[in-house]
Amino acid sequence: MSRRRLVVVGGVAGGMSAAARARRLDENLEIVVLEAGQYVSFANCGLPYHLSGDVASVDSLLLHDPQSLAEELALDVRLGHEVTSIDRVARTVTVRTAAGEEQLSYDALVLAPGAVAVEPPITGLHAAHVHHLRTIPDVAAVAGQLDELLADRPAPVAVVVGAGFIGLEAVEALVTRGLHVHLVELAPQVLPPLDAELAARVATELTLHGVELHLGVSATSVDPQVVLSDGTTLDADLVLVNVGVRPASGLAAAAGLELGAQGAIVVDGDQRTSDEAVWAVGDAVQVTRYGDVPPGVVPLAGPASRQGRRAADSICGHRTTPQAPVLGTAIVRVFELTAAVTGLSQRQLQQAGIAHEVVRVHSGNRVGWLPGSQIVHLVASFAPDGTLLGAQGVGIDGVDKRIDVLATAIRSGMRADDLAELELAYAPPYGAAKDPVNMLGFVAQNALDGTMPQWQPAELDDVRASALVLDVRSQREWDRGHLPGALLVPHTQVRDRLEEIREAAAGRPVAVHCASGFRSYLATRILLQAGLSARNLSGGWMTLSVARPEVLAAPAHV
Repeated sequence: MSRRRLVVVGGVAGGMSAAARARRLDENLEIVVLEAGQYVSFANCGLPYHLSGDVASVDSLLLHDPQSLAEELALDVRLGHEVTSIDRVARTVTVRTAAGEEQLSYDALVLAPGAVAVEPPITGLHAAHVHHLRTIPDVAAVAGQLDELLADRPAPVAVVVGAGFIGLEAVEALVTRGLHVHLVELAPQVLPPLDAELAARVATELTLHGVELHLGVSATSVDPQVVLSDGTTLDADLVLVNVGVRPASGLAAAAGLELGAQGAIVVDGDQRTSDEAVWAVGDAVQVTRYGDVPPGVVPLAGPASRQGRRAADSICGHRTTPQAPVLGTAIVRVFELTAAVTGLSQRQLQQAGIAHEVVRVHSGNRVGWLPGSQIVHLVASFAPDGTLLGAQGVGIDGVDKRIDVLATAIRSGMRADDLAELELAYAPPYGAAKDPVNMLGFVAQNALDGTMPQWQPAELDDVRASALVLDVRSQREWDRGHLPGALLVPHTQVRDRLEEIREAAAGRPVAVHCASGFRSYLATRILLQAGLSARNLSGGWMTLSVARPEVLAAPAHV
């Protein structure tokens, strides 16, 4: 009796995860992996770190090769084998190789074609000095040209088009190697998935390292100079274009499989496509997003690997764990800073019309009295019932730990009360007794139950027109920058100056703020209990000054 055959198309994260899991579940299954390129099972997320020199040899990114996979898992991995068509009736695939074409039959087929770089309408995109950064050949070409440039001149100029996660990693790598870098982004901010107030902190970090930012513009030509849509012309020895990816779903489309958002392959909870004998995983598939956000594509290695495992479970008749809505948890290092996201951003919540309360904390990654303590800037959104919907963070140290806890909290359906009660590891070198995650819970509790009514940075213009702005910082902080027309009453004087505040308000509500939101919280509680209508600025001046930077231009004593 012939062996049952599984054919996997694509040999990176999702495809290799499916093949390896299938072998662990079924020793009798014939497993053939067809990869169009010359590499399988490589860490493409590590490509920028080879470019920077953090990873000395590209070989370190090669986790396996056909020989090691044959020896360890009895997989038949075939490089340089491009699948050009699928015959769903005959259950065969047509494979193109250097020797010609052949047909290969399958009992089960897994499609893991991944994604391909988006090619924007830029003149000269295929010039010799213009590159993408997605594959081993990509990074080898960039590294080779980079070595030549550095040997020829002291400070070559690079232009990176696209300020997403890969783009920022590429910028860091190029600056580390000694290049002068221009960063071009069509959106009005760097790292578009990040809320604007946090993206501004990332932008500051980039400029501190000499990166020249060109935001809200696109590149129209890159050969030989880079021409921007605002007319700016940049000389460039090297250009990296990373404006996103799209699903490589052409094979699936030609086979008549159902496609969905962005041309991605539609799959069920077990990764099965509209054909019962075909499964699909990785960057080419459509996923259900967390919350009331339309399905879409989330090209991340973690979900791709889990999808491969799930497809293999389904193929082998093993118990499956249906795919949960994808949170899109992601993190990036930008020089000294770390930026991370999970769940729904403020922009997504607003676009979906989902009611939510935004809270912010600026807490230390460990106790403040211990040398080396650094601020972790966290922003989180909660549903009216307290359910955590999304969170983001930026800081020098400790962001990764907090975003992972918050991602777990979202997956578990936790609410503000649960965050407040989380028991997290505490010792002075590692954290604080009130961890920033706990603080998010505390602040959200107060905001949601009315203990601390809030106003948001986006409300600044309306607040200034209709309320008394009460600044409860110190005189020294006030002198460094303040809102014109605000009343300065340091928080320790609020009780003694209640009547002055009441007279200044003249029946208007009081919009209170301090540096971070804590001292103004204390003042807000005093005012509320004195019968005044008062709200506290979420995130304080530390948030307002980056969300509305023009306030920094306020002259002293106005």
